[in-house]
Amino acid sequence: MSLTDDAHLPPGLALAWGAPAKSNRLGRKPTQSVEQIVDAALELADADGFAALSMPKLAQKIGLTANAIYRYVRSRDELLVLIGDAAWGAPPDRVADAPDWRAAAAIWTQAMVDRCDVHPWLCDLPIRGAPMTPNLLGWAEAILKVLTGAGLSPSEGLACALLLDGYARRIASARRDVRDSATTSVQPAAVTRFLEPRLQELGYSILASMMAGNEYSDEIHDADVTFGLDRILDGIDVLITQKRSSV
Repeated sequence: MSLTDDAHLPPGLALAWGAPAKSNRLGRKPTQSVEQIVDAALELADADGFAALSMPKLAQKIGLTANAIYRYVRSRDELLVLIGDAAWGAPPDRVADAPDWRAAAAIWTQAMVDRCDVHPWLCDLPIRGAPMTPNLLGWAEAILKVLTGAGLSPSEGLACALLLDGYARRIASARRDVRDSATTSVQPAAVTRFLEPRLQELGYSILASMMAGNEYSDEIHDADVTFGLDRILDGIDVLITQKRSSV
């Protein structure tokens, strides 16, 4: 790929696909590789979140000067693209081995949630359009094979994939936020004793009853995740059934 072509690509795309980094403007032999830079950036992001990830901090971690880091990646935006693709990794093999499309879609979506649990900052990475990097395209291809195999067109499959992707990211983000905001001093029973009479006074009888029965909680349980996912899959199932009946 020529430098002119590279200049018209989104940040990080060429490097994500293994294209050589730009020429060394300092005229020195590189002491690191792009892969080593990405690995170090992943460690920093996992420790402090991607918002705290800066080029100077990364340079210091791997023993480079603040300017030398730009010999490997041209900008922080480029770096974020690379670490995002690395953090997502390859899609789970279990998707292809699932007994039917519904089980496969559930595995795919849960795997996204699980990956965000491993790298919570993935929920915060800006989405700059359709997937273009190797691993993200692998995730897209995996779910598209499932949905088109069930009878949807590629465009319908992509729309459903976007729905599942959004659900996974939202659940992962909510679980992360609840986990990070939890304090040991809060006692659920004390909260219930405080709120229940006030809810009754305001006429919020349903909420009061749920709280009294320990059915109202700020925790996001696996059953809650499965319930919401099942409703989405029910909707996709209706679309698939309609497609099959019209053939």
